[in-house]
Amino acid sequence: MSVSPAAADFARPSPDLVRRLAALPAANIGDAMERLGALDSRIQAIWSGARVAGPALTVWTRAGDNAAVHAALRIAKPGDVIVVNGQGDETRALLGELIGGRAAAAGVAGFVLDGAARDAADLADIGMPVFARACTPAGPYKHGPGRVGVTIAVGGVAVSPGDIVVGDADGVVVVPQADAEVIAAAGEGVFADEARRRAAIATVRR
Repeated sequence: MSVSPAAADFARPSPDLVRRLAALPAANIGDAMERLGALDSRIQAIWSGARVAGPALTVWTRAGDNAAVHAALRIAKPGDVIVVNGQGDETRALLGELIGGRAAAAGVAGFVLDGAARDAADLADIGMPVFARACTPAGPYKHGPGRVGVTIAVGGVAVSPGDIVVGDADGVVVVPQADAEVIAAAGEGVFADEARRRAAIATVRR
């Protein structure tokens, strides 16, 4: 499968904006977006403690086939999160330890799959965050077709290249790049308000 290098040349958010959103719980970001933008709750970290934040490099692939994932990995830039519409298929893993290792070497921040993954323990060992709908030992096909760098649907949410993806123990939220500055500020406000409320609760307990 050939993919034009132009597919990787989308506008990315500033690293500072990504850092601000990465510092927030996904739940606070979701609240700041009026509970919109959260992926289907079945899409979760496949290993405990995984967190991810970065601009989306999008992939649309046939169920159970990872040729387009390989194509995206060839053009990914450091800090990108590879986000895959795998049609929700849980029967074939779209990636595992080998792709995870290549991604880590390329500086990829992580993966979000509307599909399945495998080698969860090995991905944890190398510290590659993967959020997926399921895990299965069954491997993928590699025939295509697929698309890279287009707007896709993942877990019921539209994701465009450059949108900011944040995932933690609660799941994954997607922040439209055009609204990211406003949402970051609102999320920081939610976080500060909850911190005040926690402090008040702690005072009562004493």
